[in-house]
Amino acid sequence: MPEHVRTDRRGRLATIELHRPEALNALTHDMVRGIAAALAAAQRDPAVGTIAITGAGERGLCAGGDVVGLRADVTATGGSAARAFWRDEYALNAAIARSSTPVVAIQHGIVLGGGVGISAHARHRVVTESTRIGFPEVTIGFVPDVGATWLLTRAPGELGTRVALTGEHVGTADAILLGLSDAFVPEERIPELLAALETTDADAAIAAVATRPPTGELAAARALVDDAFAGDDLRTILERLAAAGEPGAALAATIATRSPTALTVTLAALRRAAALPTLEQALEQEYRVSSHVSLLPDFAEGIRAQLVDKDRSPSWQPATIEQVPDAMVEACFAPAPDGDLALPEEAA
Repeated sequence: MPEHVRTDRRGRLATIELHRPEALNALTHDMVRGIAAALAAAQRDPAVGTIAITGAGERGLCAGGDVVGLRADVTATGGSAARAFWRDEYALNAAIARSSTPVVAIQHGIVLGGGVGISAHARHRVVTESTRIGFPEVTIGFVPDVGATWLLTRAPGELGTRVALTGEHVGTADAILLGLSDAFVPEERIPELLAALETTDADAAIAAVATRPPTGELAAARALVDDAFAGDDLRTILERLAAAGEPGAALAATIATRSPTALTVTLAALRRAAALPTLEQALEQEYRVSSHVSLLPDFAEGIRAQLVDKDRSPSWQPATIEQVPDAMVEACFAPAPDGDLALPEEAA
């Protein structure tokens, strides 16, 4: 196993722990490969009844992919290593989803981007009171990936569109409402749950410790969201939000700070993913989009502003959604530079 992935076997439970707490367990390519190898090994072991995915430290399961490293590759070499990372990451997301051995993901603390990809496709997704889940990609000039377009287009109404375009993080109850999570277990009882999984099947072990989650926020705004975020035109969505008073105007103001290119491509990707029949096909579309969007100016600039220089003042190109050419958006769905991703769909 690579340095930042740790595995264990206790009874019928195999555990895969992301162990890079100093970086909020952000995923490197080596970590993705290590998780995939550990998952495959556990699936082959007839004594394993459940696989648990956890993150080291108190701050969170995983803050996403190591995008600073991806930016360095894109700016230095044109992104071949970044595309190799996404190929393996998306294959891992699909493998978790189709695992015949039940996977339990403990979504404690911060769970963003790639962290959602290694957890929300699991058969059992467990949140705690500290959970904050989100897809912040539009804040760094990127697009929701790791199966996000599949997950968010299966959320109730237009709640998934809202989450994708705002880049906001949601808590426990809202993660369950969106379909990114299943059950709430108080953080103090997670060790008890993991211990129970050593001898008990996942359904029974989770049911024994799960309880009602704290109240969420998204359900109360459902009518506004379903009306304002409908359709394929981003300008119309922003106009509806601005005309709706608070909290619509606040949502419009938030979206207006995000990358115009990323926003426009994200909305197009969501609408196309809604018509796709499988997660694998959504991931294959996301690979095309990620490959192309990462080569556009806003990817390097957004990561610079948020995570490198940390001035939080990106200079987006183009600067407004009106200036984003339709041809640029359409080009993001063309075949990827190194060839397309093709994923098997059978269970492992």
